[in-house]
Amino acid sequence: MARVRYLGPEPVTVPELGNREVQPDEVVEVPDARFEGYVCQTANWEAVEEPRTEETETPTPALRKSAAKPQKGD
Repeated sequence: MARVRYLGPEPVTVPELGNREVQPDEVVEVPDARFEGYVCQTANWEAVEEPRTEETETPTPALRKSAAKPQKGD
């Protein structure tokens, strides 16, 4: 979950958070998928902790074995 701070001057009720009342300067957790919906309202919310992103691990390429050694001619 991401975290945002409410910047407004008066408490607000946030339906998305289960009708929770959020006080001025209070930090609340919001769903990662909705983080942008809060922080785009720069007059009301500011980012405190951005959503965690799972780093996609790139598999290490398998070691290539060299081709068979050429046989010596007689």
